Amino acid sequence: MAGKMGGTGVPLRGERPRQRRIQPAEVRVDDLMSAAAELFIARGIEATTVDHIVARAGVAKGTFYHYFDTKTDVIRALRERFSQDFLSRVAAAIDACPRDDHAARLSAWISGAVATYLANFQLHDVVFHDFPHSQRQSREKDAVIAQLATLLDEGRAAGVWAVPQSRAVALILFDGMHGVVDDAIAAGEHAPEPLCHLLSGLFLRMLAT
Repeated sequence: MAGKMGGTGVPLRGERPRQRRIQPAEVRVDDLMSAAAELFIARGIEATTVDHIVARAGVAKGTFYHYFDTKTDVIRALRERFSQDFLSRVAAAIDACPRDDHAARLSAWISGAVATYLANFQLHDVVFHDFPHSQRQSREKDAVIAQLATLLDEGRAAGVWAVPQSRAVALILFDGMHGVVDDAIAAGEHAPEPLCHLLSGLFLRMLAT
């Protein structure tokens, strides 16, 4: 019968050798993280097991433990990926604006931040669910605040805004954006445009010299 193997395990004449599909490491890691994210959102973290994750990802359990020691490590990796995606999307929006149009660049930051948060708030709620108030700072939030503080410093240097302490003002703007978007999500309002319009008007008036 065609397809049988010889006694040595070598394919019989005329048969193509079976190629084992090997995925790059970054693809397997991404598959595991995406599977975990879907399950964490749908089932919750506690109800999701490593067996669930590998079954959804279509990999062996040993593959999971090759890249992660525990389920908590996956959550940390998802948190970092969320933050990097947030920074990248916001940076792309900012870079589309002229460097000397500081109002447009701040509005782009708002638009990018609001749109990204609205699109991924379920994952955000999962990966940041256990962030303790005793931990006053985090690497992920610091990176976002630094990005915004840079915009504020540039506007201050150009004489456009009165910003006494860029980090403090960046924290106020970020937390204000976060609170407004959270309130909209709770109310079932997921359209970014009205929120961006509201926040841009408020923030630009606050910063005006």
